[in-house]
Amino acid sequence: MSATTFLTDFDRYLMGEGSHERAYEKMGAHLTEIDGQPGVHFAVWAPSARQVFLMGEFNGWHRESHPMRSSDSGIWSLFVPGLAEYTVYKYRVVTQKGESFDKADPYGFAMEQRPKTASVVVNLDRYAWSDAEWVNRRAEHQALDKPISIYEVHLGSWRKVPDARWGSRYLSYRELAEVLIPYVVDMGYTHIELLPITEHPLDASWGYQVLGFYAPTSRFGSPEDLMYFIDQCHRHDLGVILDWVPAHFPKDGSGLNYFDGTHLYAHADPRQGEHQEWGTLIFNYGRNEVRGFLIANALFWLDKYHFDGLRADAVTSMLYLDYSREEGQWIPNQAGGRENLAAVSFLRKMNEVVHGVFPGVLTIAEESTTWSQVSRPTHTGGLGFSLKWNMGWMHDTLDYLSREPMQRKHHQNEITFSLHYAFNENFVLPLSHDEVVHGKGSLLNKMAGDEWQKFATLRAYYGFMWGHPGKKLLFMGSEFAQWQEWNFNASLEWAALSAPTHQGVQRWVQDLNRLYQQEPALYENDFAETGFTWIDASDSENSILSFIRTAQSSPGFVVVISNFTPTPHTGYRIGVPRPGYYREILNSDSGHYGGSNIGNGDGLATEAIPMHGHSQSLRLTLPPLATMILKLES
Repeated sequence: MSATTFLTDFDRYLMGEGSHERAYEKMGAHLTEIDGQPGVHFAVWAPSARQVFLMGEFNGWHRESHPMRSSDSGIWSLFVPGLAEYTVYKYRVVTQKGESFDKADPYGFAMEQRPKTASVVVNLDRYAWSDAEWVNRRAEHQALDKPISIYEVHLGSWRKVPDARWGSRYLSYRELAEVLIPYVVDMGYTHIELLPITEHPLDASWGYQVLGFYAPTSRFGSPEDLMYFIDQCHRHDLGVILDWVPAHFPKDGSGLNYFDGTHLYAHADPRQGEHQEWGTLIFNYGRNEVRGFLIANALFWLDKYHFDGLRADAVTSMLYLDYSREEGQWIPNQAGGRENLAAVSFLRKMNEVVHGVFPGVLTIAEESTTWSQVSRPTHTGGLGFSLKWNMGWMHDTLDYLSREPMQRKHHQNEITFSLHYAFNENFVLPLSHDEVVHGKGSLLNKMAGDEWQKFATLRAYYGFMWGHPGKKLLFMGSEFAQWQEWNFNASLEWAALSAPTHQGVQRWVQDLNRLYQQEPALYENDFAETGFTWIDASDSENSILSFIRTAQSSPGFVVVISNFTPTPHTGYRIGVPRPGYYREILNSDSGHYGGSNIGNGDGLATEAIPMHGHSQSLRLTLPPLATMILKLES
């Protein structure tokens, strides 16, 4: 092999076209052998640079001793014999104006620990994966008619351990494999979603201001350590979703900003190129090489790290040119509209490529508007995502439950409105990190009432959520009702689990997840109107809701009843579709969960009294601030 055959003319052509799906196999730093000499081949895109130099520990950080060669494609490359793995390096980019910048490698596979920002040469092909069985069955595990319950995790603050030097430290990827995975399995979740673990210099960004788009953060260990973590997840039948950030990038001088003396990755005009609210820069989705960089990045994490899905952050900000802008602060598209047509095209292409190369992988959009067909195929005019976060459901239900119980009867539409559009998209119901930070308080503290009512309401809410159509997502700490809002600098409040009330919420979530996986009626028809039927959505005076969830593969169904006031009811009648004995399979007011132990015992039989359009009905005892799930015995 020669240096010219490592990066071929065809590679350069595909890069310029934005269609090189595995650009990461040629760009960046690669351990290889050329003309019989082992070393490292480097390649970086900087089309407007006057000159690019390679520098690092190997040359004493000398800024001009290793000039790189350019091509018509704007790619600079250099092979340095004798360099080995873990070589630390940067690119010295000289602009046409004579300015010079020291840049990390946009395709770098590893980086130094913050606050340092240099790239590190690593071998990503050495790890011996043992998850072939999981990967081969991924499409089955993650089909839309399967249970998907996601535990959203910020690895840096899930749990810290004492440290003699720093007081506390992060758990490593390998330590997390030993403690986080068993916990999530025991809690009954099907997936873990990681807040961005792409390299970022600012802890307070939680990973959302990415410096190394191809580098897993070194905070928790090496690339191989992350591979081990994901491998172990798969061996325990857990899918792993990466929070992916294609919407923006920070202004850090060592990153993509003004990379070659031009706004290479962003727009020059701040009305298009800058997120004023976040102080970050917006990718130029209309530029082929930028689209290719991001699409290859999506494939990279699925290919090299075996992630099972990508949750695309801030999709709303990508779709709208006037996102978070006042009149005159944005530029309309060529048709005079506010839609970012280049971003729409990019998202469609990304989804087509990802689903084409990795069938069965999930792509999930964080999108908060009424943009249509986000989770519909591109050939029908959709964006092509597998799933979409239901932000409307989250806001409406949290608003409803923050009201005093006696006021809820005036706002019944907030708890029922989501069913008017629940089947327009393939929805995830998200109670995410964004709802428990920046003064918003924890989920427990959002619930109205005294302490008992807060715990009871939260349990009832989770029961309603697991009964409601849509896949589930819950941020860490919420599963045991942490009192304080999330602090990215500290561990979760694990000490709270010394109290029975918190233990009860944790047991409730655990049992909800277990029932969810066991009961096809709760997941098979999440995205079909045939899977949901109201029994009664109109009892606003008592703030009581009742509905039926129906399976697809069998005639089975479950009945869900939620009482969102602290008033218990005896003799409360609801109609049901079939006669027989209805077993009470879950009740959030059970003493096992910290409730008052009001309910229907093992269950009860129907009576031939018509109600709610059915010839049979149940005469129930409804506990206060509680959700019950009933199932007809076969």
